Amino acid sequence: MKELFKTKIGRLRIIGYLEGISLLVLVFVAVPMKYYFGNPSLSKALGPIHGAIFLLFLFNTLSVGVEQNWKFKTTTWRVILACFIPFGTFYIDSRILSKLKEKE
Repeated sequence: MKELFKTKIGRLRIIGYLEGISLLVLVFVAVPMKYYFGNPSLSKALGPIHGAIFLLFLFNTLSVGVEQNWKFKTTTWRVILACFIPFGTFYIDSRILSKLKEKE
């Protein structure tokens, strides 16, 4: 785990995990609490946190893509698209990011 913090792709993978987990908690815990139990406090707290992590993931993806000379059509757009799809960041991590880390 400590190795992930040493490289930019590793940090991107960590941010991807955080983004995916925050989305899942928001959708499957906070939103039901808001609409079924009438308690919007978790949704109000977690929404901005998820948004900040989402933007951090986007900016880091573009930064790493430029630095590593990723082809936009084959790699960068797939990683960016992944954060819009639930479970997408986990899929992209296993299919693309983990393999890119090995090439460093």
